[in-house]
Amino acid sequence: GPVGAGAMAAAAPRWRERLFALYFLSHIPVTALIDLQALLPAGFHPAALTELLRWYAATFKDPMMLQPPAWFRAFVYCEAFLQLPFFPVAAYAFVKGGCRWIRTSAIIYSTHTATTLVAILAHILFHDFSKSEHAGPQTQHERLVLLSIYLPYLLIPLLILYTMLCHPHYNHVEKRKRK
Repeated sequence: GPVGAGAMAAAAPRWRERLFALYFLSHIPVTALIDLQALLPAGFHPAALTELLRWYAATFKDPMMLQPPAWFRAFVYCEAFLQLPFFPVAAYAFVKGGCRWIRTSAIIYSTHTATTLVAILAHILFHDFSKSEHAGPQTQHERLVLLSIYLPYLLIPLLILYTMLCHPHYNHVEKRKRK
């Protein structure tokens, strides 16, 4: 009936929550084991992880990870100290599902992350990497390949933002009764 249809519309968007949970769960090891190498002293991570980062940077022509510009390091500091503590909390909320309490922090996270990704993607598309110590993308194809590595970190936060702002489950306003 009509009551059931209304309840269905307000139910939590489970496929999106599962995607968000996977995103946050996968982000924990990526941040801790790969991204933080841009900040921590050489030799802090095991040699195998350092080699993995070097392989990635050479294969996908990503010099930002081996020799991060100051602005990129600032984003990695934000990832380490603001985002990383949030990842397990967000993963829990989205695995559990229907947790409206995650809304405000998810809006802050997704807005912040999407903003940093705009700068990173613009750098990938428009920066002259010819003077980089480590190989950077030279052709349009190489730029698009590197862009495709970073793109999910823009698109998923935008989907999180859209879901938190527009989905009835997360955007539900309690109607208060007048006395």
